[in-house]
Amino acid sequence: PPSLEAGLKYLVQSAVGSIFVLLGVALVLAQAATLDLAEIQAFVQSGAGQTLPLLAAGALFVIGFGVKVALVPLHTWLPDAHAQAPSGISALLSGVVIEAGLLALLRSLSVLAATSNIWGMLLLGFGVSNMLVGNLLALRQTQVKRLLAFSSIAHVGYMLVGLGIAVYAGEMAGAQGSFFHLLSHGLMKGLAFLSAGVLLYVLHTAVHDHSPLTIADLAGTAQRYPLVALVLSIALLGLGGLPPLVGFMSKWQILVAGAATRNAVVIAIIAFVALNSVISLGYYAPIVNTVYRREPSAAVVGGTAVPRLMVLPLLLLAVAVVAIGVWPNLVGWLVEPAGAALLAAFGG
Repeated sequence: PPSLEAGLKYLVQSAVGSIFVLLGVALVLAQAATLDLAEIQAFVQSGAGQTLPLLAAGALFVIGFGVKVALVPLHTWLPDAHAQAPSGISALLSGVVIEAGLLALLRSLSVLAATSNIWGMLLLGFGVSNMLVGNLLALRQTQVKRLLAFSSIAHVGYMLVGLGIAVYAGEMAGAQGSFFHLLSHGLMKGLAFLSAGVLLYVLHTAVHDHSPLTIADLAGTAQRYPLVALVLSIALLGLGGLPPLVGFMSKWQILVAGAATRNAVVIAIIAFVALNSVISLGYYAPIVNTVYRREPSAAVVGGTAVPRLMVLPLLLLAVAVVAIGVWPNLVGWLVEPAGAALLAAFGG
């Protein structure tokens, strides 16, 4: 029943979000008489269109794509969907699907950028809301996958803050840091969900128990499943922003970009970002501590062996999380042009 509820909730909310996007497309078409993005951008920059309908179209895009991205308060489908989906699908939902929605939102807003200078502050505002709500709700979770789902909401906030710094203050490093965090979050959250999925399988599913994986179930995991415990710890500590893992490097770039603006509002926001990164350790660190307890849980004692094929993707993702954290220039060829392209699209 919870899976059915989660699927229906996502179906309804996603469909409504798509309707909002289509209404925004209709408004833009009515103004610009074209759906070609380059032509729409030229039309908006020429000042020929009416500002109010174009701003309304931008608002509709924010609401519609905001459902896909899980912007607070449009996020209510995400914890249920991510927690109830198979772990491999949870990894894709968190590491790919919501980021794809974010890119679609940016692409849509970029052609309307000349209508107003509100978009940067809007991204910063949603970023702060996502971080605060995601982290506070994650603190009270007892189910591992549901906790990871709420942390995804918070990590979308880090991306939005970096993008907001770029659009609001014209700081290209903010966009580069945001795209870097988009990539690093996909790696770390994919590793976390897959690790949790392996443990869910060996501790529950393989012994015909379909109850969810809880934090209490993980007690003493390292004694029987040391490799899975290690990669899960790497993923969680990376998400918490501990060096030298990739999560620290991507968050650090966003913080440095904000400081470089020398703008009081932006600096206050990045101080809030740093505080939220510390708060997130309040739910990541207890899981790592539980995993390495001496007294194993009943689930660990009664668990089965880990299939060898499940270990390979965990190792590959763990190596990527560590290697890119130590050598962030490995992805510079990708995130730097992306950041420059975003700033150019918004007229920076």
